[in-house]
Amino acid sequence: MQCGWSLLGPLQWLRYINREVKVRAGNDEEHRGWLLTVDPVSASVVLVNFRKGGASVQVVMGHAVEEVEVLKEADDETAERLRTTFLPQRTLSLDPVELRRRRGAICKWLQKNRIPVEEAGEELRVAGVLIIMAPYRPEDCCSSNQIILGRIQRLIQIRPETDPDPDPPRD
Repeated sequence: MQCGWSLLGPLQWLRYINREVKVRAGNDEEHRGWLLTVDPVSASVVLVNFRKGGASVQVVMGHAVEEVEVLKEADDETAERLRTTFLPQRTLSLDPVELRRRRGAICKWLQKNRIPVEEAGEELRVAGVLIIMAPYRPEDCCSSNQIILGRIQRLIQIRPETDPDPDPPRD
């Protein structure tokens, strides 16, 4: 794509997603990588390069992009890596018994601190305005009420790992 990158728009940019590209920017700079996404407002390009043990990310500002050339399409494995590299690890491969133990411990801790909590399947519901999903860490809390979210997250963070009066997990 020769000049006018920012004028193309999101529908045309989709054709470049999940492809290895060469981006020519101002001052004769050249950047290569897998195009992960394009910011729809600034037309900035996010490139990913896979390395041993991780990935590096490079952002080329939209106003500097002069040309984008597709080098090759992503195979299924590369497309999956692009899709999952930056997702948070969810359940950390915990077995159901450990998840049940964690859910029970968090529930008991919240009740001990006079927080209304109820189990709803695999989730914990707090005061009807917050949900805690497996594996029941502070970052697994979800609520539109930022004040309650912050308080519950802090409460979970300060919870002692060992409870002096443990209950056996419920089935």
